[in-house]
Amino acid sequence: MTDGQSQAGTAGRAGAPIRVMIAEDQGMMRDALVLLLGMEDDIDIVAEVGDGEAIMSAARRADPDVALLDIELPGRSGLDAVAELRRDGVVVLILTTFARPGYVRRAMEAGAAGFLVKDGPVEELAAAIRRAAAGERVVDPSLAAAALTAGPSPLTGRERDVLSEALDGATIADIAARLHLSESTVRNHLSSAIGKTCTRNRIEAARIARDNGWL
Repeated sequence: MTDGQSQAGTAGRAGAPIRVMIAEDQGMMRDALVLLLGMEDDIDIVAEVGDGEAIMSAARRADPDVALLDIELPGRSGLDAVAELRRDGVVVLILTTFARPGYVRRAMEAGAAGFLVKDGPVEELAAAIRRAAAGERVVDPSLAAAALTAGPSPLTGRERDVLSEALDGATIADIAARLHLSESTVRNHLSSAIGKTCTRNRIEAARIARDNGWL
């Protein structure tokens, strides 16, 4: 389950349980994680949130060793919080339903210690938390292989921005207003993204980018 690479530093207090924060928007899943992981003698759930915007404030209040984050959260993606948590000394594990290669690469590049899918047994998740807290990098082997095969995202930051806005069917004018760009600039970014994704229009390009985990 581990890729053999080490993450600099370790988390946890000597002789104390590993302090874990969970960010998961589905209440039943969050409650199950809290219950099951809380049964482990060496794991202490110190915070739980259901909104991405609450991650950093909860982390600074609870001072966790490890943050277990979902990706698709209201307000802010779990991926967007990785780098900020790492700067605060928190080890991050991404736990998601969406096993998209681009997500794995983005998580690792941001400094996440691991990437796991939700359908694994809780014993494996607990073991991954322990390994991450000890300084190991933990990635599901099939996800790691898929991420390496897929390669990096071809999109620039601005192309990702405009495609993200296009997912809900927004018009050029809508996207321009939301991102404070000119309509011609939005068209240029969309045209480039459409070319890179080999699609016919911005909706198809946005869906391809989302399915590859580039957004």
